[in-house]
Amino acid sequence: MGDARESVRKVDRGPGPSGCPMSRAADGSWVVHGYAAAREVLRSTNTVQAGLGIETVEKLPRRVRRPVLYQDGPEHREQRRQTARFFTPRRVDEHYRALMTRVAVEQVAALRAAGTAQLSDLSFTMAIEVVREIIGLTHSRPGLKRRLERFFPEEFGRPGLTSVRGLYWTVRGNANWLAIHLADVRPAIRAHRRRERDDLISHLLDEGCSDAEILGECLTYAAAGMVTTREFICVAAWHLFGDPGLLERYRAAAEPERLALLQEILRLEPVVGRLARRTTAPLTVGGTPVAAGELITVHVDEANADPGVVGEGPCRLRPGRTMGLGPGAAGLAFGDGAHRCPGASVAVLEADVLLSRLFALDGLRTTGVPRVSFKDEIGGYEIRDLTVTVPA
Repeated sequence: MGDARESVRKVDRGPGPSGCPMSRAADGSWVVHGYAAAREVLRSTNTVQAGLGIETVEKLPRRVRRPVLYQDGPEHREQRRQTARFFTPRRVDEHYRALMTRVAVEQVAALRAAGTAQLSDLSFTMAIEVVREIIGLTHSRPGLKRRLERFFPEEFGRPGLTSVRGLYWTVRGNANWLAIHLADVRPAIRAHRRRERDDLISHLLDEGCSDAEILGECLTYAAAGMVTTREFICVAAWHLFGDPGLLERYRAAAEPERLALLQEILRLEPVVGRLARRTTAPLTVGGTPVAAGELITVHVDEANADPGVVGEGPCRLRPGRTMGLGPGAAGLAFGDGAHRCPGASVAVLEADVLLSRLFALDGLRTTGVPRVSFKDEIGGYEIRDLTVTVPA
């Protein structure tokens, strides 16, 4: 039996596991709730990416190279193979660990100097600095963080020209694209053309990508690596602040155990809770036949709480739990199959590098209750107003 004091989910996503592996939604599409069925969908070669604005990307001329997130099949596999070197364990340790440590030390010093800070700001700075190094956005004009905040706002509408609100978001979105291109991506491209580096932009230039194609890829990596890691760090800190026993365990642990603990938090609180795929041929999921051309949405938060895989107390935080079916400690929080997040190890390590130094501060505390909002398109959450303070 579990300890009644064990942490439960902080982010309220409604009822827990439905007990049904797969069901029909009101609009006729399929919804996957179970872990095994979810993994079948994500690993299937008869599905392609859906959602995430892919309908807009598909309208681009065929000669325009799609960002890797929107590729499928042989093209996608080849791009992932070529960029895998940026995310190997050795690369992460040798190229990014020192950077993470430097940024964490700077953020802790800033907190000590000010006495108070928003954890979302500290974590976003960490995520930005790491991802910009991987991408090669190292020649930006001042204000990259502000430009990214505008590009990924807390509240946004659906672009379009059929309403005043839609027109506003279309114009605003185009202006933000242009600002990042002029201030960040174009200077980086020019610098890389003068001197090649071992990063994503140099790789894309070698591939013959245009400036617009490089801009699209950079923003894709920014969304995948900066925005999600920011929320992961915040939700992990929220759990640690709220559970003295868990915090004591985290502080006393060596790095491998701390990383496993953070992955258990992510299993319980996946930042992206919905992954959509469209079938390209008939397939069977969990014994259920699915026709070609159908939309399937994987509910990651439910799959990660499938008791048949994660064991008893699936909606409770239990570091060190034994997982069935061979998933990692984070379950499907980083996806699975061809589109599994390549930067999973980067995200977990940078979260630990920052949090381990923050929680080493004497008297660190938080006040109030964080504010949680949702991005319905991806079933994702944003955590704000998680204020951290240290004694003067």
